[in-house]
Amino acid sequence: MTDTTQIADETRNDPAADAAGLMDLMLGVVKIQVLHAVAVLNITDHLADGARTAEEVAQREGSQPRATYRLMRAAASLGVLSYEGERRFGLTGRGQLLRSGVPGSLRSMVLIQAGYAHWQSWGLFPEAVRQGTSQTKEALGADIFDYLGRPENADVAALFADAMADLSTLTVRGAVAALDTAGVSTVVDVGGSDGQFVLELLAARPGLRGQVLDLPHVVDGARREADKRGLTERFSAVPGDFFAAVPAADLYLLKTVLHDWDDDKAIAILRKCRSAAPDGGRALIVETVVGEIGKPDFATMSDMGMLCVTGGIERDLDEFDALFAASGWRRGKTYPVGGGYHGLELDAV
Repeated sequence: MTDTTQIADETRNDPAADAAGLMDLMLGVVKIQVLHAVAVLNITDHLADGARTAEEVAQREGSQPRATYRLMRAAASLGVLSYEGERRFGLTGRGQLLRSGVPGSLRSMVLIQAGYAHWQSWGLFPEAVRQGTSQTKEALGADIFDYLGRPENADVAALFADAMADLSTLTVRGAVAALDTAGVSTVVDVGGSDGQFVLELLAARPGLRGQVLDLPHVVDGARREADKRGLTERFSAVPGDFFAAVPAADLYLLKTVLHDWDDDKAIAILRKCRSAAPDGGRALIVETVVGEIGKPDFATMSDMGMLCVTGGIERDLDEFDALFAASGWRRGKTYPVGGGYHGLELDAV
């Protein structure tokens, strides 16, 4: 006979612990805005050469001293700053990642995620769930990519490109190291922004030639990056629309592209690549992959961002395989590439 008393005891929640846990979740909105203010006010850059008091930081930045102290105290509680005593703060490892112009920085990502365009979209998130589509057009008067393409939003578009480049540093080297390019001579980085992925690949494989295909307001950054790396002779940047046409290549790179789009549009992008690929053509997809339901999972949180802002989707492997089958591709090797992302190698069928 089942002991229902024992079952009730095992399943009974601790209301106080549950309330504390839920309150901590609700503070997520505060935490991202603390990071946002730290980035906007250049707090971590002011501490790059050593610990300082909040008053010294405020004098450098031109901010109100007491409010600056309160912000830095909150940042220390998040592990972004260290407290050295006597109102002096220093940098932790997390704080180093909010500095500008350092390898691995996530400063631009924080500025984008907590900035005006995304924040306005999050205000309409419940309606995005109700309708099953992003409400960014309602919030901004345009979808996110059209909004970034407007001349008056050039600074935001540049910041978005910087954020994507910073994100690339978490994944690109792992992907390049794992990717077998035997039989490949030409590579197209589809929607590749400043070309960091393909340029890293060209630097590691001297026999390859590569291109970036992206919107006209983006590709100049790729040309500058290629020039900086001394790779202009083997590289070109092509302004265009991957829904319209994709250049022919032996290998296509699509890093964090498919998650921006719903299934129909993701299939359309993959079909454009497949139709341009020769026999034996290949592709490498780099995306987060949704894992076991109920476990802590970065991909499921990112999926909410896709639903809210771009109208895209983070997918599990079965959902990816359905896209590939519908567009003339078959998944081969799958492997982690860093930062919670995976590489999915595809063969043309």
